[in-house]
Amino acid sequence: MNPRREFIRKQFDRSASSAYDDHANVQRMMAERLASLVAKSSRKPPGSRPDGASPSPARVLEIGCGTGFLTARLLSLLPDAALTALDLAPAMLETARRRISAAGSARSAERVRFLLADVETWAPGAAASSFDLIASSACFQWLADPGRTIRELRRLLAAGGQLAFATFGPQTFAELHASFAAAYESFGLPPQRHGLSFRSAEQWRRLLAEAGFASIRHERRLYTERHSSVAAFLRSVKAVGASATEATASGGLSSRKLFARMFAEYETRYASEAGIPATYEVLLFRAEAR
Repeated sequence: MNPRREFIRKQFDRSASSAYDDHANVQRMMAERLASLVAKSSRKPPGSRPDGASPSPARVLEIGCGTGFLTARLLSLLPDAALTALDLAPAMLETARRRISAAGSARSAERVRFLLADVETWAPGAAASSFDLIASSACFQWLADPGRTIRELRRLLAAGGQLAFATFGPQTFAELHASFAAAYESFGLPPQRHGLSFRSAEQWRRLLAEAGFASIRHERRLYTERHSSVAAFLRSVKAVGASATEATASGGLSSRKLFARMFAEYETRYASEAGIPATYEVLLFRAEAR
């Protein structure tokens, strides 16, 4: 496993073992909204045969199942589906397995195959046309090569199959990035990105079209969480495993000094009686395999 994937795996293993579900409010909303889109997405249920015969049980792949928010919803929405729930982090898979076992019937648990794998290395070896629906929530922002991976996912879908995913857009944590930029400027330094860089809706649409998907639809939603302080917000981000950064050390500027200035900028610009805001831009996509 390369260093980047190992870092991501360790982050999410720690999160699943501690307080992920306590802080994953936006991720839970994303899964709920994506499940609603899946329920309304096609005129025929996943697995319907073009000759009009009775549909076979849907073959569903969930990428980055995490602690099982979306897994549980898919099992409920698609009572005849056989679901493969894939995740990179063993602790996440174990938490999802426990969630499904505790909440569902024995039959529901039997319909899920939990698979420990990194989709970017697993998908190229998986059989073509082996799924009718591929779904993923709050995972695609972690893909190292999304263009290649989406092409592989298109190959894994049967004709008429659907890809549905939710991810974060570039306005996510706008307040944090503006505060960091102001902090760097105050020290006479060029700003650096703290956190992941997120693709825009247009960039995702282009990747889907280039991979051969049709009927591409998307929606954009903004959510704002409130936290008691900047420190509480950052603890919440760390708790859900999303504390990666693209920033590197700046000569002569310590992290302590930089963060202290960023905290001050954030509080000055955005604090109110309701707390400090943290914006999430959520992008939801649905596309059909030609």
